[in-house]
Amino acid sequence: MLNRDELLERYRIDDRSAPGVRMNFIATLDGAATRDGLSGGLNNADDKQVFDTLRMLTDVIVVGAGTVRAEGYGGVSLEPADVAWRVSRGLPGQPALALVSSRLEIDPGHPFFAEAVTRPLVITHAAAPADRRAALAGVADLVIAGENAVDPRLMLAELAALGHRQVLCEGGPHLFGDLIAADCVDELCLSLGPVLDGGPAGRIAVSAAATPRPMRLLHSFAAGDMLFLRYARAR
Repeated sequence: MLNRDELLERYRIDDRSAPGVRMNFIATLDGAATRDGLSGGLNNADDKQVFDTLRMLTDVIVVGAGTVRAEGYGGVSLEPADVAWRVSRGLPGQPALALVSSRLEIDPGHPFFAEAVTRPLVITHAAAPADRRAALAGVADLVIAGENAVDPRLMLAELAALGHRQVLCEGGPHLFGDLIAADCVDELCLSLGPVLDGGPAGRIAVSAAATPRPMRLLHSFAAGDMLFLRYARAR
């Protein structure tokens, strides 16, 4: 088991007042982002510790609707020790949880809403279907970030206005691709699983056009055969 205090030091946020977007993904050695369609098929107990540490450090967890449906996201709830750590540092006990969707094709009864320990956010745009907006307004707070599509920069500005400056994005690939295209990614925390997968699985980020963004390595460490990498925007 990884040392909790060491993980907190490795992934600490130096300035919480400065907005930051941190991506958290896992992939195989040959770049597959999923196994049998799920990222959960690639992780292990050490990756789960890193995953939980990143959640503990953030203000808001952001995830795309497709990932919520595919991965079966329920309500996010930190362990009591993690809640106590946050509260002792002046943070809310639980991070906020936000779903990003243009079409809003998700049932208001989905566990993402039904099992939520804090009222979730739904980030969409002004042209999203009115009936679905009305249905989801009963189980979440709607955030409008764009006219005809979700604008990543406006989304982050709206989250910051709500007090959520530290953003942790857990997927999916299209949301990651949109954030790269908008030059909004400050960090990538990438777990590399010790397997060669082959097959048709996609990458961790997908977008219509390539938009290279240089990154620099902050740390790397191994736990067993799994490698954990933390990259930051190169300035």
